[in-house]
Amino acid sequence: MGYQTENRRNLMLFTGRAHPELAAEVASTLGVRTVPTSAYDFANGEIFVRFQESVRGCDAFVLQAHSAPVNTWLMEQLIMVDALKRASAKRITVVAPFYPYARQDKKHRGREPISARLIADLFKTAGADRLMSVDLHTAQIQGFFDGPVDHLFALPLLADYIERKVDATEVTIVAPDSGRVRVAERWTDRLSCPLAIIHKRRDKDVPNQVKMFEVVGQVAGRTCVIVDDMIDTAGTITKAAEALKANGAATVIAAATHGVLSGPAIDRLKNSPISEVVLTNTLPLPADAQIDKITELSIAPLLAAAIREVFEDGSVTSLFGGDA
Repeated sequence: MGYQTENRRNLMLFTGRAHPELAAEVASTLGVRTVPTSAYDFANGEIFVRFQESVRGCDAFVLQAHSAPVNTWLMEQLIMVDALKRASAKRITVVAPFYPYARQDKKHRGREPISARLIADLFKTAGADRLMSVDLHTAQIQGFFDGPVDHLFALPLLADYIERKVDATEVTIVAPDSGRVRVAERWTDRLSCPLAIIHKRRDKDVPNQVKMFEVVGQVAGRTCVIVDDMIDTAGTITKAAEALKANGAATVIAAATHGVLSGPAIDRLKNSPISEVVLTNTLPLPADAQIDKITELSIAPLLAAAIREVFEDGSVTSLFGGDA
């Protein structure tokens, strides 16, 4: 079935249950179908998976979105990888558009885990030969996995949309905190526009509370685009938007790769001065998140192109204008 090259290797695409719509779009773009799979939960929550076709000798790509409940979908993907390994798949690539536990990539204090490293070890132990992900929270995660890691970037997709939407000469790219400055700089290089930074000043007398959001850079009268890798509870990004408006920004747009959108996120975005939130579909959009302010762009063509390059032993870097 599906997509073959002259050496008769067979590309087979497998999907977990978290985001079947994304998998279907990737499969359609590749010209294959997802492999029929039996997957269900036992009464006590344990997961069972069985593939309904032979996978011997195939080049397997296992796609799973790590939305809530993250641990369930992570375990399902690990079980799928294990099943493929035991069924003699030739090569197994884990496709995790949103890498789970990516924010736990280092120890801030003693007696803390480095969970992002543990996830990489789990994938390797299960039988994965390769990882593919989009906009890792930090680049160092690539070094956690003992094997090739394809780090894809959604910036071209998001930036193309912004360029079609607004006049680039009126845009200022905004980093919502100091940790996102490098991401914002990639945007300014792409759009040839100025950069502003939101500096968070914390109250020394009240732990874990921001006292003031200061804007560093010229934003008055500008279309400000706040860029980040993810929007989770939307606290930082909405406070940043309020600070920008207070400093005279004409319009505020938010652009992020991963729409985690936990807890109060939707209410905060609805009630914020942000005019539009641009996300990709690395994670399924919850029903309550389908509001007029949110625009969802498809990451499926990028994933399909990267999968094809890996399958054909081509260059994933070439997808972003790098050397072949």
